[in-house]
Amino acid sequence: MKPDVAADYIVVGGGSAGCVLASRLSEDPKVSVILIEEGPSDLNPAIHLPVMVYKTATGNLLQRFVQEVPKDVLRKRSEASMVQARVLGGGSSVNAMIYLRGIPYDFDRWSEFGAEGWGFDDVLPYYVRCEDNDALGGPMHGEGGPLKISYPEHVDDLTRAFLRACQQAGFAPRSDFNAGEQDGCGLYQVTTRKGRRSSAAVCYLRPARKRANLRVMTGTKALRLVIEGGRCTGVEIQRCTERRVLRAGREVALTAGAINTPRLMLLSGIGPAAHLREVGVPVLHDLPGVGQGLQDHMDVYMVYELAGRYGYDRYKSLPMKAWAGLQYALFREGPICSNVIEGGAFWRANDSDPHPDIQYAFLAGSGVEEGVPPVAGGYGCTLNACFTRPRSRGWVGLKSNRPEDAPRIVPNYLSDPYDLDSMARAVKKGREIMSRPAMTNLVRAERLPERDLVSMDDYRGYVRDWAQGALHPVGTCRVGNDPMAVVDSQLRVHGIAGLRIADMSIFPFVPSGNTNGPAIMTGERAADFIRRGRN
Repeated sequence: MKPDVAADYIVVGGGSAGCVLASRLSEDPKVSVILIEEGPSDLNPAIHLPVMVYKTATGNLLQRFVQEVPKDVLRKRSEASMVQARVLGGGSSVNAMIYLRGIPYDFDRWSEFGAEGWGFDDVLPYYVRCEDNDALGGPMHGEGGPLKISYPEHVDDLTRAFLRACQQAGFAPRSDFNAGEQDGCGLYQVTTRKGRRSSAAVCYLRPARKRANLRVMTGTKALRLVIEGGRCTGVEIQRCTERRVLRAGREVALTAGAINTPRLMLLSGIGPAAHLREVGVPVLHDLPGVGQGLQDHMDVYMVYELAGRYGYDRYKSLPMKAWAGLQYALFREGPICSNVIEGGAFWRANDSDPHPDIQYAFLAGSGVEEGVPPVAGGYGCTLNACFTRPRSRGWVGLKSNRPEDAPRIVPNYLSDPYDLDSMARAVKKGREIMSRPAMTNLVRAERLPERDLVSMDDYRGYVRDWAQGALHPVGTCRVGNDPMAVVDSQLRVHGIAGLRIADMSIFPFVPSGNTNGPAIMTGERAADFIRRGRN
């Protein structure tokens, strides 16, 4: 290794995919790896207790970017931020721990769209490899992998009542949303084990940090990529007030997510030439797809006041908090083991779609997630309806050539009427579920929507008032072989040697469900691509 080379591989971004990639690459003692993460280490105790998701999903472990959303599109949410994790482990350290892969159709569609080698049969072995599933087996699931996956270790009676209501509304019970089909209702599998969050930082990176060939640099911001002679040779970083360049002997891998990865590419002069010139960045490589094709799930909430002390709101009192703490301390059981979103359902808003396109997530409490108001009576529950296959597309760009300036994020939410109509039907069906006998005995009043909705225009208006991005951005550095693709099927950046992208920005379409599982799969695949290319 040359004296000025910091490591063979530099991984930029310590989120789910980055932790996986750094861990897997460092399994080879003959190479050295540096993982850069802008945020802190995952030392905050709230990260590791599942029930504290209401703090991690709204607290100071997040990076907030203002989105450009017209006021007439999301009428009460236009000021909402695009929020991304800023902590070691990324989304896996702050999210609701729901483990979903998507469905075979998602990945087969990727393949048909030009992402060769990314069909479901290609990605399934990596999903199986990552799993240590304590309940499900067979060809669709794994045992002994790094990622601990379980059914919820504590399920509130309110969640069970919701699942009965789903069945009364015509949903079939389903025990596994990751076996290829999603139709129906049931408990989610989650990334927890024995009352602790199973983040990528804990499951992958923590064991790997014992290796002498892996260095993890938290509190380190990547400013620009170093490109020399058409090759990425390093990364300019800032740590505290010091700026320096880390040289990579073999490759740089970007795992900073669908917002920060294209941002770093653009700051480095890689992207649409016209946009780079507009913001004063010298054009090193005209790659028109960088930052384009932004997609995000959208969701909308319905909130209910309960008729009694049901759900997790009852643990707000000091005696109940003490009881929950005692259960956890003595037996590692009870409500602290819950991720709060224990069950849900999948449904078709569009009969023409052969697969479900709406995901329901039931929260056995109110005010758990940011922007959802707690109910006046103190005891409530929340039903979230998420549209999983949006057609609207946005973009990410720069405001200036300075790394300290925030990026431009233009999501174009609801720009395709199909998305608005689908979400309106999802709200209508969600209210139907909540009106079934299993829930009406427990619910005192519907608090959100605040007025009755009758016509489809009423439902569309409610969506425009209360919908928001689900914080699952993808697609801004897409895999493929067409002029708008940014990486090839092995995630190498078109036209720049020594540079790969291995995060959700490479997804041609957002998967049908929460995106942490697919991010981990991507990190696993990227490690194999790099290792095969080295041999």
